[in-house]
Amino acid sequence: MSDLSTSSGAGQDPAAGHALGRPVDLLVLGAGSRGAGYAAITADVPDLGRVVGVADPSPVRRQRFAEQHGLDPARVFASWQDALAVPTFADLAIVATQDADHVSPAIAAAEAGYHLLLEKPIAPTEAETRKVVAAVKATGVMFGVCHVLRYTPHTVQLKALLDDGAIGDVISIEHLEPVGWWHMAHSFVRGNWGNEERSSPMLLAKSCHDLDWLLHIVDRRCERVASFGSLTHFTRAHQPEGAADRCLECPVQIESVCPYSAKRIYLTALKQNPGGWPVNVITDDQTESGVLAALREGPYGKCVYATDNDVVDHQVVAMEFEGGVTVSFTMTGFTGSRSRNTRIFGSHGEITTDSGVITIEDFRNGEVRRIDTTAGTEGTIRSGHGGGDEGLMLAMLRAVQQGRRDLILSDADSSLESHLMVFTAEKARHRVTVERVVLS
Repeated sequence: MSDLSTSSGAGQDPAAGHALGRPVDLLVLGAGSRGAGYAAITADVPDLGRVVGVADPSPVRRQRFAEQHGLDPARVFASWQDALAVPTFADLAIVATQDADHVSPAIAAAEAGYHLLLEKPIAPTEAETRKVVAAVKATGVMFGVCHVLRYTPHTVQLKALLDDGAIGDVISIEHLEPVGWWHMAHSFVRGNWGNEERSSPMLLAKSCHDLDWLLHIVDRRCERVASFGSLTHFTRAHQPEGAADRCLECPVQIESVCPYSAKRIYLTALKQNPGGWPVNVITDDQTESGVLAALREGPYGKCVYATDNDVVDHQVVAMEFEGGVTVSFTMTGFTGSRSRNTRIFGSHGEITTDSGVITIEDFRNGEVRRIDTTAGTEGTIRSGHGGGDEGLMLAMLRAVQQGRRDLILSDADSSLESHLMVFTAEKARHRVTVERVVLS
């Protein structure tokens, strides 16, 4: 850890982009699952980075985080405001607060001279997103958004194949985001992202990853968008007759056959992945009694048909890119747990992929090739999002350490463009129109 009597970031010109020549000092604003995950990756590469500070409103989370990373108590804060009120003491800040709380800490951190890695989405609204991007660009600090799908080994290989003309010109794409039935219930019905007023639309909260990835793969401007989707299933109208509003109070003959039983979902997860996601989201007490207490008192124990959720549970987006390339995207919560599926149709071939194995059929010679891009994704935190979490973190650390902005694939301009695709799709869905994507 740096000597706290000196500021590793103080006095540095963020616009200079010079190489540090030492590990990057990291401040984490928000020690939930995303912030803690990125910090864990950093801890595994001490030659690139070291965590030197944290801010989180939960005493349990920040204390656990501080102990894991051996932090000086003077660098452990109850709020991002407290952390940014002291002289700059790190090089890079990660903003991993809740979606609705991204704008102020992101701008404040950049204005304090911190290079910035911001969890997606940038902000819940178009106006706020533009505000963040403009403010960060004005400071000159390095800026990346956590669009981790750009950084996976799968994406790197797929993009190289397309750039090399493996299937000729890309004509159209079909892309599926299979959210998964229990993940839908956990995060987008019972959880933090189930209500637009508290977070953001489903397409922004979950699938800005996908529209950003499609923009990266097509590598052309998205010009026009249409979209359809609604909240169809997770409503009071579908609650079984006689069901209670909490799973622990529900009659056993109903709860035992309900796919969304919180009791079954979280107690099973506790046995299979003790201390991990998703149980670590609902309680800091990683015991059966702790889980049951959380289900009895907190939002994750509510019947999925009796919450205040209002985000869509399925949505489709149709996009036309520059040059006439067409793309269809489907997000649905009614699938098993699996990776994203994509089919890319080219002038001279076709690619199908499950985010792991890429199959290329060449129309010119009938050859079929398969490339497995899953090597090295062993299931640890570094394999999150198919290795994208690690790829993102390593790229950001190297960019700051070496003064190389080109290593950041999800920079301000590209991230703003993909966010605008999302906001435009939401306009189209609500207006039942085809909308143009306006960048400026």
